[in-house]
Amino acid sequence: MYTPPAFREDDPAIIAGIMRAARLPILVSAGADGIEATHLPLTWQELPAPHGRLIGHLARGNPQWKSLRQGAQAMALFQAHDFYVSPNWYETKRETGKVVPTWNYEAVHAYGAVEIIENAQGLHDIVTALTDLHEARQPKPWRVDDAPDDYVASQLKGIVGIVMVIDRLIGKRKLSQNRPVADRLGVIAGLDAAGDAPSAALLRSVEPAADRPGPGPNPPPRG
Repeated sequence: MYTPPAFREDDPAIIAGIMRAARLPILVSAGADGIEATHLPLTWQELPAPHGRLIGHLARGNPQWKSLRQGAQAMALFQAHDFYVSPNWYETKRETGKVVPTWNYEAVHAYGAVEIIENAQGLHDIVTALTDLHEARQPKPWRVDDAPDDYVASQLKGIVGIVMVIDRLIGKRKLSQNRPVADRLGVIAGLDAAGDAPSAALLRSVEPAADRPGPGPNPPPRG
């Protein structure tokens, strides 16, 4: 992932927050037939290891797990908040007109080898962890054990579990840090006016004091 210094994020707590906020990560790997990718829930678990691990599962009918079983390296893509930035929001537009649209976002790329889990207990543990996490917000959380044991056992036969031990993380928060303070304040105002309050609040988290000098008029690349 292209990550200019202004946008690079190395804080483990912020990186973990982005990974938890991403609703549907993408697991990417290279197999005999080329690049394969699957959209699936992945749960990040903090471990004594430097970067923790990801757990999830794939449908047994999905061929991607077979290449992963052979030790293929994988990458998991996590994207949290993102929003379009209009040039009309920039103070620089009124001053010089030398502005263009862009897109702001938070993302994390996680890399590592994947272990395939096929035993019943391991699969049960994985789906239980995923279910408990995502049901936690429900008024009356559903539990795996709410379903009949034989039904759960039959469903587990249709999946394979995956466990990625993360050996590298790249974090990026592209939130207008490369713009002058007046432009960043304009982006916040534009998001507020558009009704995107969560995105405006996110941008405020990296907004410096108004009297702090911002970068010059020539920002680094936007990607």
